[in-house]
Formats: sequence, structure tokens, C-alpha cells
Amino acid sequence: MLKEFKDFIAKGNVMDMAVGIIIGAAFTAIVTSLVDDLINPIISLVTGGIDFSGLKVALGDGADAASFNYGSFITAVINFLIIAWVVFMLVKMVNRVKGASIKEKEEAPAPAGPSEIDLLTEIRDALAKK
Repeated sequence: MLKEFKDFIAKGNVMDMAVGIIIGAAFTAIVTSLVDDLINPIISLVTGGIDFSGLKVALGDGADAASFNYGSFITAVINFLIIAWVVFMLVKMVNRVKGASIKEKEEAPAPAGPSEIDLLTEIRDALAKK
């Protein structure tokens, strides 16, 4: 069972997925900073100083009352849209590179050598001599 687990972990797909998850986590931190530190202040400036992260509706009275924090949700939506856009652009770029690679392979000239007909003619002539 341990050998099967080692084989499973050593497969390329599992390693690729692990790398993707690690890079995705790091990328999420970058996008969160982008939204919190750059985009939200610009939106706040345009909207007259509104800070999305502080937008909420109190659901009761007092300091300990629950609140509906819709500003945090708006920030999460902005984060998602930015991440989705960047992933879309990356996939588009990778597909373009793959397409160019496939096109180059298709356009590559066939290796020089005798054709199929030439080979069959040689075999026929060799058999006729015997």
C-alpha cells in the first residue's frame, strides 16, 4: 500500500496540481493586496471616500450585535473577478503558445528519403533478380 501511495504521489499530474495549489495561494495573497491596497482606495476616491470593507448593516442593538458585512462580500467579488481575468489571460496565452508549437510541427518538412513507391520498386526488382 505504501508503494502504491508513492507511485500515486510521484505521478506528474499530482505534482503539477500541488505546484498549482502553492502558486495559487501565493497569487491569492498578491491579488488580495492589489484589491485592498490599490483598487479599493481608487474606488473609495471615486465614490466619495466609501471603504467597502467597512460597509455593514447592524442586525441588532449594542456593540455585540451581529452585522451583515456586505462590504467584505464586495471585496471578495472584486478579488474573484481579478483572479478569474488573470487565469483567463494565462490560459489564453498558453493555448496560443501550444497552437504555435503544433503549427510548427505540422509545417516541418518531412525527412528526406526514398518514397514508399521507391522502396516497393526496389523490393520488386530485388525479388525479380533472385
